[in-house]
Amino acid sequence: MLKFLLVVILVAIAVYLATRAIQNRGITPAPRRTQRRPQQPPRVMGPDDDPDFLRDLDRKRRHPEDPES
Repeated sequence: MLKFLLVVILVAIAVYLATRAIQNRGITPAPRRTQRRPQQPPRVMGPDDDPDFLRDLDRKRRHPEDPES
């Protein structure tokens, strides 16, 4: 039983070392964690500075019975 456990440990060490050697050679690059900067949400711009919107508001305020014109 001790020999079997020794063989399993040696195989595990061999696999680990082979994996590390392959990663160091550049065949399989090691996964790298990149820090992502949190993206700022797009800034909401109101229509209050649009001349057409302001003109339409003024028309609606002057003529509330006819909001379409």
